Amino acid sequence: MKTKFNLLSLFLFFGLANAQLEKIATSDVVWNGVTTSSDGRVFVNFPRIEGDKGMRIGEVLKNGKIIPYPNEDWNNWESGADVNEKFVRTNSLRIGPDDLLWIVDTGTPSMGQNPLSGNALKLVSIDTKTNTVQQIIPLSGIAKPSTFIDDLRISGNTIYLTDAGEPALIILDKTTGKGRRVLENQPSTDNLPIKAEGKIMKDEKESEVRIHADQLEISPDGKWLYFQPASGPLWRVETQYLSDENISEKDLASKVELFYKTPSTGGTTIDADGNIYVSDVNTSEIIKISPEGKESLVIKDKRLLWADALWIDNEGYLWIPTGQLNRLAAFQNGKSKVKFPVVIYKLKINAKPIRN
Repeated sequence: MKTKFNLLSLFLFFGLANAQLEKIATSDVVWNGVTTSSDGRVFVNFPRIEGDKGMRIGEVLKNGKIIPYPNEDWNNWESGADVNEKFVRTNSLRIGPDDLLWIVDTGTPSMGQNPLSGNALKLVSIDTKTNTVQQIIPLSGIAKPSTFIDDLRISGNTIYLTDAGEPALIILDKTTGKGRRVLENQPSTDNLPIKAEGKIMKDEKESEVRIHADQLEISPDGKWLYFQPASGPLWRVETQYLSDENISEKDLASKVELFYKTPSTGGTTIDADGNIYVSDVNTSEIIKISPEGKESLVIKDKRLLWADALWIDNEGYLWIPTGQLNRLAAFQNGKSKVKFPVVIYKLKINAKPIRN
């Protein structure tokens, strides 16, 4: 009798969780990120992994239409064209603590290629109130040949970046644009193969897909930087050590702690209480990890096919972009298995956001 009750409770729990997902937007192009401004505007990122033409950054209007942002000129780059004031291939976006929209442009025409020269590899910030670009920070000075800048977080005047191509973290001064590479090729920034939908991902050459330093979060008090390869696990290090330009690589590596054995991850976010939300792309789950390292299930739903960069809005909703990245032709022997449209959902979790 007890077993039946537990199974019934589990069924009801999953049924309730599934019903809570609210469909917000759809697209016939794969996306991997969403962010919302303080006045409720919605911005999305199209990673263009296979190097196809088209919009890189879009704004989702109230009627569901998606328009290029901040304008068409920034979104019409084609191979061989000038890379200045153009998005070559964006990979992430977020509203920062300064209320600006920050965008990572990898500068790589397609997956597996190196960044182009010039200002192809860069960070771009946009004032969404005026829809004007505020700052362009070239990143070629801290890049290596196969650098793939994956994501960013901001604390004060410091920008933290992950290099998923040449394993490392990057510490960048927001004002001067000068940066340092740390923890290069360490266990915390290198990784294992990624699993999605029960299978190890492989590229067109049948090589296992390994994405090095990828997700990162800053604790609400600014004390800890959490980071991981896409395959997990999740590590952390105190930001005071990352800020110390005189600390040796060996000593810095000794300060890194294993925090939690996370699964293959599409995206993360953190709330004002320090809980980290992690999307498991292998099991279509989102889990919550408390500051004490305790895991709980937020939702498990077959619709969460490669839930990517997560976002918490001011109303306590968790935004979940599902992009089916693992089903792209690049990972399916040249034939795409993506079932369009891809969807962005949101889920009420009653968490307070923190902007970083």
